[in-house]
Amino acid sequence: MAKFDDINEEILRELGRDGRISNIELADRVGLSPSACLRRVQELERSGVITGYRAVLDRTRLGVGFVAYIGVGLNDHSKASQEAFERAISRAPEVRECHNTTGTIEYLLRVECADLASYKTFHTDMLGALPQVNGITSYVVIGSPKDERA
Repeated sequence: MAKFDDINEEILRELGRDGRISNIELADRVGLSPSACLRRVQELERSGVITGYRAVLDRTRLGVGFVAYIGVGLNDHSKASQEAFERAISRAPEVRECHNTTGTIEYLLRVECADLASYKTFHTDMLGALPQVNGITSYVVIGSPKDERA
């Protein structure tokens, strides 16, 4: 595991803001020499703290105008039922995130669609057709004043 200190925290914060920052600029911002900064970043990558770099996409420019979080309850809590549900969800391009949770629901999904009509199709024809699904609760996103997902 990489040594975790204030400098590594700052490196991660800066890379979280801009994963394409040059090593020289990053080193300047965190107060290290470029070679020392590069060694730390490489160690954070080697140790698995940094698992990759991604582009942040403007989903509306890609035709996504509808986002919802969906709570899904299953009618059977067996491992086979969960695995079947997860396999089906993994094939649905509308599902951008799937989390197995504790509490009154088994899964929390983040779904992105072009519009309400396409969400209705997904809700009815895909999600509602799964034999494991017992309940669906949709939470439509009307704004995201803070979103730090990469």
